[in-house]
Amino acid sequence: MRKPIIAGNWKMHKVRDEALEFVYLVSQHVPPIEEVDTVICAQAVLLRSLVKRQGDNLRIGAQNMFYEDKGAYTGEVSPVTLEDAGVKYVIIGHSERRQYFHETDEDVNKKVHAALRHNLIPIICVGERLEERENNLTNQVVERQTVLALKGLTQEQVKNIVIAYEPIWAIGTGRTATAEMANETCGFIRSVIAREYGQEVADEDRIQYGGSVNPDNIKELMAQEHIDGCLIGGASLDPYAFIKMANYKKL
Repeated sequence: MRKPIIAGNWKMHKVRDEALEFVYLVSQHVPPIEEVDTVICAQAVLLRSLVKRQGDNLRIGAQNMFYEDKGAYTGEVSPVTLEDAGVKYVIIGHSERRQYFHETDEDVNKKVHAALRHNLIPIICVGERLEERENNLTNQVVERQTVLALKGLTQEQVKNIVIAYEPIWAIGTGRTATAEMANETCGFIRSVIAREYGQEVADEDRIQYGGSVNPDNIKELMAQEHIDGCLIGGASLDPYAFIKMANYKKL
């Protein structure tokens, strides 16, 4: 049985006081960590403060990192720094990173390797653009992104990653893939992992759905066979909405 993982991606939102108030409130009301992994991914400057106050049942994640441990890379965040700060998760390859900062599949792969070297659990984002969906290229796109992101990993390493399927046309648009559409693509991603690394690994890997997830649709999404969690954007900024989504079983 794969443990559900509900993660909020705050993107470039919240200053320190807002973030701390959120974490103090939410950490008291999320499910036990034995039942659900609940994660908040915040801006890098907030991470250490939030880790200190995350409580027993909440974990803090980063939204990005570089693939080198140190060096002349002005403005980047080292995986060594994240590990030292006590961060547990890191989002890698989000579509906004690919679009605005021109990250490639090769960059994503390097970051995944670096994350695992430093005891960070990568949340690897894959997903297609609207025109790719309309041209029936969804499977081709997510297969390429998944295979290249995991290139060079061992079976044991692949068991310790999370894949987030985020159709780009549904991120922040209010448009959501139906639960059936999301489950179909998550199931296809699982079949790619099974082909590359074996069915046992695929059965253990957790696959999230992301794309305009909110308290009204999360329960239906989480009821699907191949959806093990959600990566939530805008709706994760409201602590009360996030508490509801973390406790989706009670909705």
